[in-house]
Amino acid sequence: MSLVETEERVVANGLDHAVHRFAWAGVEVAAPRRTVLLVHGFLDAGSTWDRVAAPLARAGFEVLAPDLRGFGRTQRIGAGGYYHFHDYVADLDDLVRAIAPQWLGLVGHSMGGGVVTLYAGARPERVQKLVVLEGLGPMSERPELAVDKTRRWLADRERIGRTPRPLADLDEATARLAATHPRLDRALVRSRAERLVTRDAEGQLVWAWDPLHRTTAPMPFRGDAYASFLRAITAPTLFVSGGPAGWHPPDEEERLASLASVERFEVPDAGHMLHWSAADEVAARMLTFFGPAEAGP
Repeated sequence: MSLVETEERVVANGLDHAVHRFAWAGVEVAAPRRTVLLVHGFLDAGSTWDRVAAPLARAGFEVLAPDLRGFGRTQRIGAGGYYHFHDYVADLDDLVRAIAPQWLGLVGHSMGGGVVTLYAGARPERVQKLVVLEGLGPMSERPELAVDKTRRWLADRERIGRTPRPLADLDEATARLAATHPRLDRALVRSRAERLVTRDAEGQLVWAWDPLHRTTAPMPFRGDAYASFLRAITAPTLFVSGGPAGWHPPDEEERLASLASVERFEVPDAGHMLHWSAADEVAARMLTFFGPAEAGP
C-alpha cells in the first residue's frame, strides 16, 4: 500500500487552481469523510505536503492541498494584477465552497497560516478545526513605513521580470533550496526540489512560482488589525512550533492569546519547515486533534 497523489482543477476567484488529492491505496474508508485542506507557505506548493498527507489519508481523511495563485501548477495572475494577501483569502473562500465539505479541518504553514487564520476569522462557520504551523502572520510594522514600502514595491515591480530564470538541472535547484534550508537533510531537500520545479515553454527547468512573488509587499503589516481576525476565530486551534530554530514574530504570545481556544505543540528541533522535517510528528498530533475521519457532529 502507498500514497496516491492525483491533481484536480478547480476554478476559484476566476483562476484555475491545481488541487492535489492524496489517498492511501488499499485502505477502505467510510463515507462521508471529514476533509483536511492543507495550505502551503511562501515559495512552496501543495504537493510538498505529501509527507504529512500520507498518515492523514491512511487514517481515512479526505486530504486536499491546493497550489495557491502563482505557485506550483495554479494559474498566475494576469498583466496588471498582483498577489495581495486577501487575494489568497478570496481564492480559499471559493475553493472551500467548491469542495463543499461537511466538516473541514483547515491547516496552514507559514504564509499559508496567515491565509487560513484570516479566512477562519472571516468565515468562522466554515471551519471546524484549525491547525497553524508557524503561521501567525509576519512581523508587525509601523504605519509610517507605508510610503517607503510602496516605493520599494514599485521599484521591485520594475526590476523583477515575470519570466523565471532557468535552472541548469535538479542539482542546482537542490543546492539553492539547501542554501535556504541548511539544517535539512540533503536527500529530503532534493525530494522537495523535485516538487517545486517545472518546465517552461522552451523545456527549461525553472521554479514553479511567479517571480512577481519576490517583490516587497506594498503596505505595512498591522498586527492589531490581524489580531481582530484571530479573536473572531471560533474553531478549536492547534498551533505547532518548530522550536527555537523556527520563525516566531516578537509578539507571538500576544497573538496566541487572541485565540479563544488554542492547544500548543512543539517539535523542538524541526525548524520552520516542520511539515518537511518532522512530518510524522506533525501528522500524528493532527490526527489526535482532528479525531475520527468519519463525518459526524
